[in-house]
Amino acid sequence: MSGEGSSQNSNWPLPKFHFEVSFGSEVWRFQEVSGLESEVEVLEYRHGKSKQLGAFKMPGLPKYTDATLKKGVFTGDTRLFNWYNKNNTSQAERKDVTITLLNHLHEPEIVWTLTNAFPKKIESTSLNSQGSEIAVESIVLSYEELSIENI
Repeated sequence: MSGEGSSQNSNWPLPKFHFEVSFGSEVWRFQEVSGLESEVEVLEYRHGKSKQLGAFKMPGLPKYTDATLKKGVFTGDTRLFNWYNKNNTSQAERKDVTITLLNHLHEPEIVWTLTNAFPKKIESTSLNSQGSEIAVESIVLSYEELSIENI
């Protein structure tokens, strides 16, 4: 019958709100992750005797944008600041960061891995005595490689 859910197939787009972020074996909760982007540099070449009017285009090195992670501020939770401060000393600590998009059964669907990530920037919440929003902090991660696995 038309309009009944029983005739609907089970292939639905994934919601983007059900995810987790892992720093090694530690799972942290964030409200937003952005900047999971990769782009390949384009190399152009044309030799002097080429009869082709335009340049040959070849793929070059990949470039990765920085990832930004945002989370609510909790009393006593200083993990982001501690990690950021370690990278301003001789104890610099890089981590592999895994962002996992989960399905409705809490199973992984897509996994992004940031290899050798380190905090580049940290931003504390803005303060406003007239607002009623929660305090949100963010950290910007720079990393060497982005891999995407569709499970």
